[in-house]
Amino acid sequence: MKKHYTLKAMCALMLLITAQKANAQQNVGDLFKSGPADATKLINAYFDPLYKGLGIGLTDGWSNTAKSKGLLKFDARFSVSGAFVPQSARSYDVNTLGLNNIRPAVGASSIGPTAFGNDEVGGKMQIYTSNGNKTNSFFNLPKGLGFHVVPAVQLQATLGLPKNIDITLRAMPKIKLGNDLGNLSMIGFGAKVELLPLFMGSTTEKLIPVDIAVAGGFTQYKYNLPLNINNNANSDQRIDAKFNGVNFDAIVSKQILFFTPFASVGYQTSNTDLKALGTYSFDTGDDQSVNYTDPIAVNQRDINGVRASLGFQLKFGFFKFYGSYTQAKYSMVNAGIGLGIGK
Repeated sequence: MKKHYTLKAMCALMLLITAQKANAQQNVGDLFKSGPADATKLINAYFDPLYKGLGIGLTDGWSNTAKSKGLLKFDARFSVSGAFVPQSARSYDVNTLGLNNIRPAVGASSIGPTAFGNDEVGGKMQIYTSNGNKTNSFFNLPKGLGFHVVPAVQLQATLGLPKNIDITLRAMPKIKLGNDLGNLSMIGFGAKVELLPLFMGSTTEKLIPVDIAVAGGFTQYKYNLPLNINNNANSDQRIDAKFNGVNFDAIVSKQILFFTPFASVGYQTSNTDLKALGTYSFDTGDDQSVNYTDPIAVNQRDINGVRASLGFQLKFGFFKFYGSYTQAKYSMVNAGIGLGIGK
């Protein structure tokens, strides 16, 4: 395992961007030197677009039609979403974070790119003691990935039940992303109820020429990354992270031959639970060192609000193609392909 991991590497790994190389990153260990409180604030500022973009992606892609499937009919689908990080979320100012022991070095910028900011080094920081005295320890805020879209993946299967109800399972077994890149898994479940047949029976299509449904879902990503930061003697260092998303939507669609446009409006919420666990030892400069145990704990709500989507479904025999655009905290697009039997 490489001796140094960085915030940028962790972000890339959690997003399946395995092409990023750990040895090309800034040293995450520097962020711990000022203490867990400051390190947590810096990590939150750096990862903020990841939390929000992934939270939106977790709740997307459940359905592209209000029409429920027939009894015991099923389909499986794979889709990918991309949440667009706005300009305002591509950088942060350390002067606004309320840091205690980290300040910009004399003459240096206080601005750093977020994880999905520009691929450039941030301002030079200087470490201070708890008494407000300068140390001889400096570091630069880590680079961004250089692109501004947060991807998310949805793998799911849907089964039709009685009473015009669909149930959907999302699952991805724990997969190893590569040597020393950690493990990622996904689980989720959802349901959709087509409303008009419940109240109007077989006369629905003659009286109201659209399909209307309500739906909801829950999705969770789990990520684990073993670490070895400046500590050859300690083997308990790791990142444990959970990203949860919940959504409720009202959907309207109309099938026109093989083409089904749809619109939906709903509510979504997501939260992040991320921990840096283990024991970490650092040289703070001035011939002094410090030890921290389980230094980082992030548990926060990232997304909580209304969203609206427009999209379509194309069906050619067993195959289906999907696309949609969602306006929410971050705007997002989704595209996918499916294989199914029956309507």
